[in-house]
Amino acid sequence: MTEAMTTSALPAPSETPAFPSFGDAFRVWARIALLSFGGPAGQIAVMHRILVDEKRWVSESRFLHALNYCMLLPGPEAQQLATYIGWLMHRTAGGIMAGGLFVLPGAISIMALSYVYALFGKVGIVAALFFGLKAAVLAIVVQAVVRVGRRALKTRVMRGLAAAAFVAIFFFDAPFPLIILAAGVIGGVGGRARLAAFAPTAPHDSKTDTALVDSLLGDRLPDHARPTIARTLRVATLWLLLWLTPVAALVVMAGSANVFTLIAVFFSKMAMVTFGGAYAVLAYVAQQAVDHYHWLQPREMLDGLGMAETTPGPLIMVLQFVGFMAAFRDPGTLPPVVAGTLGGLLATWVTFTPCFLWIFLGAPFIERLRGNRALAGALSAITAAVVGVILNLAIWFAIHTIFRDVVPVHGYGLSFDAPVLASADPWALALAVGAALAIFRFNLGMLPTLGACASAGIALHIAGLV
Repeated sequence: MTEAMTTSALPAPSETPAFPSFGDAFRVWARIALLSFGGPAGQIAVMHRILVDEKRWVSESRFLHALNYCMLLPGPEAQQLATYIGWLMHRTAGGIMAGGLFVLPGAISIMALSYVYALFGKVGIVAALFFGLKAAVLAIVVQAVVRVGRRALKTRVMRGLAAAAFVAIFFFDAPFPLIILAAGVIGGVGGRARLAAFAPTAPHDSKTDTALVDSLLGDRLPDHARPTIARTLRVATLWLLLWLTPVAALVVMAGSANVFTLIAVFFSKMAMVTFGGAYAVLAYVAQQAVDHYHWLQPREMLDGLGMAETTPGPLIMVLQFVGFMAAFRDPGTLPPVVAGTLGGLLATWVTFTPCFLWIFLGAPFIERLRGNRALAGALSAITAAVVGVILNLAIWFAIHTIFRDVVPVHGYGLSFDAPVLASADPWALALAVGAALAIFRFNLGMLPTLGACASAGIALHIAGLV
């Protein structure tokens, strides 16, 4: 084998290709993690741009194949997608590295902000920083919709599926799993019938045909991706023990009424039912945390969501803030800050450990099914539906970024929040438009845009305008 290739380009055809070294992959995954703003839409867009377009480590078709599987799982799909691709390239260690790094910046950020929030309350300059960041994140999410849509919606049928998914989830509050199931059934039938509209299409850019993973693996399964009964049992046993041992220990040692036990059990349940990403489950989490457990006040739950929306990492990281505040206010014999730290870390552990279980257990079977016509049709249709869901998230985020007030609309099957136009925040709108121009018109990078908007938010706060 030759030396590990650099991450900037593929080797010439005459050279023997090789996977990037573990160190090179670490640096790229760390970069992705630090840029993972904007919820699943922005995070998936960042991974696609770096892994498919820039590094060409993964082809368009393999990226979407993995994404579609992750969309079917409970938990944060972007973090699971990172785990899947890391596993594909560097086995279990690569999956742990990619998935772990994806969570780390957000976990550190939310923990630091939880300290500030619990000890000092809502700090004006921090709120102003978030105000500016939200505008940039909105532009990034819109960019993600455009980029993913251009690549996935190449037929009228796919565009129709995306539109139907958007209308169903935005206007009628249809359950996300039902939308994905319906799209999968339609695509599976279309694929089995060999309808052209459901056939996977080649990417526009021929360079993605020479993506490194596909060049090295082709259609064969790597050794670590060959599903066997023994391997499946080993993986299931290991990750179930890692996930559930702390939960069982707390139940036995601390009792069912202890705040740490409640955190462990409650968020373990959430890890199994969070289909559709953070927004699909946050309403239930907020209801339980506020009304049942009395861990937070309603405004505090919204503040926590604001932290998660404007820091790197999955939006579900808001659960760390909930766990922190729960233990901080019921510390027992521990100092409140120590109890809060442990509560936040516990919530994070039981939320994300199952994500590794789902990937390491199921990915080998998904890899084996690549090329199956019915599955390819189903996944193509799911991809189209996912574009509609991402558009829903983009509009939801835009409404709550630009408008201060919304009015619930219910009746005739409709269920959505309509913005109160008179409540539009002119500074939020101006920053969002500026961020959109920076990204779409001037091709300004993500970090400069985020930095400029954050600085503008702080400047507006100092000037007394926000």
